[in-house]
Amino acid sequence: MIVTKEILNQQILVAEAAGRKEMMGDIYRQGYHLMPPSGWMNDPNGLCWYKGNYHVFYQHSPLDANRGNIFWGHFTSPDLLNWTQQPTFLYPVDPWDINGVYSGSSLVEEDAMYLYYTGNVKYPGEHDYIYEGRGHNVCLAVTKDGIRPDSNQLLLSNADYPADMSCHVRDPKVWKMDGKYYMVLGARTREDIGELLIFESEDKYHWKHINVIKAPEPFGYMWECPDIFCVDGQWIVMTSPQGMEPQGYVGQNVYSCGYFPLDGDFRGMYTLGEYCEADAGFDYYAPQTFEAPDGRRIVIGWMGMPDADYSNPTTDHLWQHCMSVPRELHWMNGRLTAQPIDELKQLREEEERFLCKGKISLPMYRLGEIYFCNQGESLTITIGEDAQIQWKDGLVHFSLGERAGYGRTKRILEIKELKNIRLLCDASSLELFFNDGEQVMTSRYYPSDNDTLTIYGYGEGEQYKLRPMNMKWAGL
Repeated sequence: MIVTKEILNQQILVAEAAGRKEMMGDIYRQGYHLMPPSGWMNDPNGLCWYKGNYHVFYQHSPLDANRGNIFWGHFTSPDLLNWTQQPTFLYPVDPWDINGVYSGSSLVEEDAMYLYYTGNVKYPGEHDYIYEGRGHNVCLAVTKDGIRPDSNQLLLSNADYPADMSCHVRDPKVWKMDGKYYMVLGARTREDIGELLIFESEDKYHWKHINVIKAPEPFGYMWECPDIFCVDGQWIVMTSPQGMEPQGYVGQNVYSCGYFPLDGDFRGMYTLGEYCEADAGFDYYAPQTFEAPDGRRIVIGWMGMPDADYSNPTTDHLWQHCMSVPRELHWMNGRLTAQPIDELKQLREEEERFLCKGKISLPMYRLGEIYFCNQGESLTITIGEDAQIQWKDGLVHFSLGERAGYGRTKRILEIKELKNIRLLCDASSLELFFNDGEQVMTSRYYPSDNDTLTIYGYGEGEQYKLRPMNMKWAGL
């Protein structure tokens, strides 16, 4: 039987109805983070501003919370606070994407949105699907209303990439600059070296390979989800390198995600600076940036980690994973900083200011925010018996208890001087921003009810109770 969009739509309707029914008893359903109505969510895709709305597309397996075939889900918002779940945007039904519509990006121009994505094809036979047997195609869907594609076509296939590439070339990020269009693709060579491929186009449809971005020495076997952008005058190469060797406390997860400062020109001669992790927590991967209409550079990451040895109990309620909050990026003091966007302050409902002179206990809101200005030589923050953040001797130890972590244990981050910390707490996540976002740790966690947050240290702070963001469903 040929599977059509109409058949898939009926299956998605049934799955989403079951997912909404599960919401009633689901204490871990997020309040102000984007999450799927049902099924599996991973990479953010196609982030942009178009016709009065922010658009967040995402990798979505609507029929299987443990990851089945991948579609593109879609959210829109006029203000990053009030959201609408739009109809499924891309389906794996064309010959060039029959085994999954994988990650990609958007280009807004001429009253249309151009969505470049990876079409995954697994050919039948005895293949390893790394060096043979897989088609990783660059595809293009064009939409004028921003809700449904008007066209979809194949642009590039394996034969259009350099001869030394494996079958793993994917995740196109596209932008316009100096009157031309540029695309960066994540790649794995046949020698298992991760690098990025730069393509150039005059018309958005025909592409020519012009350069390779890579580290001076091999740095992992695959560079996924690439992004190249300029913020505050500094060019950044952001990617999620798979297979990199841990370097001290960098690379504690199965896969890392981070950035290189870039000096020079990505189209020609360049130098990459030292690699820095974008987030040192348990659950953050495949971040993508876009430019807001006011010029801010905003990033959203997947609050998950591929191939991790920990799990999420939300599968019992027919869904898994969510997105980070949108974060505003800046280049300051030689680092890329990330802070929650200012719009989130509108979710604050209650405020309490406090002083801590050794110890203070506060109610732990299910949806809450803590900001603490540290004035001591050490600091410990505990959330009941579920989580602990401890800074001492230049190291942050972020630990989750056995019940709350579901396999997540401890991550360590080097911070010589801790000036401040901001905690964003949702029903099943923690996001920790240190020193005005110079470093970040993100994690899913599954707390017990009625926890108390206790601070051991010296300083002053603010606590806020947050209201959930608004979400409505447009239907199929």
